[in-house]
Amino acid sequence: MKNRSLSFWLFLTPTLVALALVVIIPVIMGLFYSFTNWDGLAFTEMVGFKNYAALFQDTDFINAFWFTVRFVITTVILLNVIGLSLALLVTQKIKTSNFLRTIFFMPNMIGGLILGFIWQFIFTQAFTALGNALNISWLQNWLTNETTGFWGLVIVTVWQMSGYIMIIYIAYLQNIPQEVIEAAEIDGASAWQRFTKITFPMIAPAFTVCMFLTLSNGFKIYDQNLSLTNGGPYKSTQMLALDIVNTAYNSGNFALAEAKSMIFFLIVAAISLLQVYYNRKREVKL
Repeated sequence: MKNRSLSFWLFLTPTLVALALVVIIPVIMGLFYSFTNWDGLAFTEMVGFKNYAALFQDTDFINAFWFTVRFVITTVILLNVIGLSLALLVTQKIKTSNFLRTIFFMPNMIGGLILGFIWQFIFTQAFTALGNALNISWLQNWLTNETTGFWGLVIVTVWQMSGYIMIIYIAYLQNIPQEVIEAAEIDGASAWQRFTKITFPMIAPAFTVCMFLTLSNGFKIYDQNLSLTNGGPYKSTQMLALDIVNTAYNSGNFALAEAKSMIFFLIVAAISLLQVYYNRKREVKL
């Protein structure tokens, strides 16, 4: 670091300044405000851990936390399974592979709010019309209860992000030496054996990256939750990010919202770091 030239620091300074202004300083200020009675404009006293004690008695926050945990577990599994499956499909020697890659990736280019409103129309109008026509009860009245609202959010998220996860797996699959695969095939290894013994161990770093992205994205989802269900009915599909925003802007309790956001930050950071550490160790074993 001592040997770095002046030009290196000149180029790095704007990035460091932006990081400090957008991330580091707001986190420090948020941590400070979480110990006050801040109303969004000013505070009159320090209240210590009162906000943190209050959030653990907040049933909306607790319900949103467990709903988010269920959502994250489900989407992480589905996104990685579907994303890897799509990557394996489009890396085969088929004529339409480039076309399929484009089709699978396109949903990721649609904004979260727009995506939520599009799927809200599909769930409430198209599904209902199809259910009435075919006399299928479970297709009717989607997003009107916690179960269908949960699976609606899962479907939207998986549909949007599967193509993005696919691209990451493709990058690693294309770096696998074909000579190794061909040698295993000549030795009589089945397709499943080639996948489990050669392909998957060699794309383990991609699995680590995709796990991190799907975990962090699952916890931070806000726009799809807002536009698709808005936490309804009766906050049964409200996720952590939406609960924090509602606490601040609907209830006007900005200090409590800051306390929730600090706990939220610690949860996401701890889970993400543990996941990366565990997967890195498994990469070495594989």
